[in-house]
Amino acid sequence: MKYPVMEHFYTIQGEGVHAGKPAYFVRLAGCDVGCVWCDVKESWPTEGYPTFTAEEICGWVGQTPAQLVVITGGEPAMYDCSSIVNALKSNGYRVHVETSAAYPLRGDYDWICISPKKFKQPVAEEMQRAHELKVIVFNDSDFQWAEQWAQTVGPDCALLLQAEWDKRDKVMPKMIDYVKENPHWRICIQTHKIIQVP
Repeated sequence: MKYPVMEHFYTIQGEGVHAGKPAYFVRLAGCDVGCVWCDVKESWPTEGYPTFTAEEICGWVGQTPAQLVVITGGEPAMYDCSSIVNALKSNGYRVHVETSAAYPLRGDYDWICISPKKFKQPVAEEMQRAHELKVIVFNDSDFQWAEQWAQTVGPDCALLLQAEWDKRDKVMPKMIDYVKENPHWRICIQTHKIIQVP
């Protein structure tokens, strides 16, 4: 199987529980979720992007000191990523996925970050697999949206609120107050945009 890859690069994980760790990112092309505030809308189409096998993808990672690989998109749940995950894990890599879980997840991932989107809601059965629930805060109603999905994950799942980047100055004070009042949540900062890495 070949996968459409928009871009791939070795960088620092900028957000979530594993922020600050070096990681190799593989961004698959293709997404039909359609978030209006998406900062990688160029990843939505699959047309025009080259396709690669799991072995080729593994080869890119092998040229770096990476120990962690993040499969992202686009929407990686559109694909059966089992062959990528298996190839990477057989070579000793830890494999994470960042997904909206709009489709069932296929692949034995070591870490699953689910960011539910109102535009195309997650497959409910996938929520119990989440190690990390990351909710983007765009307006006040997103706090209720976050609590709705927090009820669907396991007790050990990390609960994160992340400001939509362009509205961060407006929503961050509200997020701070919310987390102080609801300490089962934590604030997630997009540090890669601050330190200016991909």
